[in-house]
Amino acid sequence: MNAPSETSPSKVPEVTLVFWIIKIAATTLGETGGDAVSMSMKLGYLVGTAIFAAVFVVAVIAQIKARKFHPFLYWTTIIATTTVGTTMADFADRSLGIGYAGGSALLFCLLMMSLAVWHRSLGSVSVDYIGSPKAEMFYWVTIMFSQTLGTALGDWTADSAGFGYLGSAVVFGALLAFVAVAAFKTRLSRTLLFWAAFILTRPLGAVVGDFLDKPVTSGGLALSRYTASALLLTFIVACLLIFKQKAGKQH
Repeated sequence: MNAPSETSPSKVPEVTLVFWIIKIAATTLGETGGDAVSMSMKLGYLVGTAIFAAVFVVAVIAQIKARKFHPFLYWTTIIATTTVGTTMADFADRSLGIGYAGGSALLFCLLMMSLAVWHRSLGSVSVDYIGSPKAEMFYWVTIMFSQTLGTALGDWTADSAGFGYLGSAVVFGALLAFVAVAAFKTRLSRTLLFWAAFILTRPLGAVVGDFLDKPVTSGGLALSRYTASALLLTFIVACLLIFKQKAGKQH
């Protein structure tokens, strides 16, 4: 496994329990925030995708140009990927009529292709080797695909598969617990387990976000999308202020 030949200090955080807590909150915010723009503001999925895609591009450029790890910049970029993932998946699933299963299958293929090209180009998809602009670009494109896949997968599980929001949250929570156990009890690739957990946090966030803001008649709590988004954003900011994150170690 080959590391990049030209590296700079890592600009991604150390993977800890706090990392995963913030990641789940960020993906939930992506669902409520994306829906707030596309549905509550009635801008539609296409306009919402264009807005969040622009934010995503600006955030990624800023992240790549940064000389060191900045927690707020990093998590702003993560939130940008999850909001654009929400509106993009909804546009494909609903406006284009692909459906949840078709959208999930398409996005899974795109995600696997992104990982394959990344590995073929740099020799590793491990977050321990995010030390060059090229590796960072692969990292963020892959994350964007994973966030979009997670939205479609969460919607498919909750709606088409009939699990509902809470049932789907239990399913994805159990899968994440399985990955955590595998990380401690087995010798499975840590890179494989990281990406499995990273992907699974997105549908978990999607169904939790839907549970918060969907009508009571649909199995939700009927909270305002603006209120839910504000609470989640406050929680993320509080975590970043209370728990000082460090950059991951380069290998």
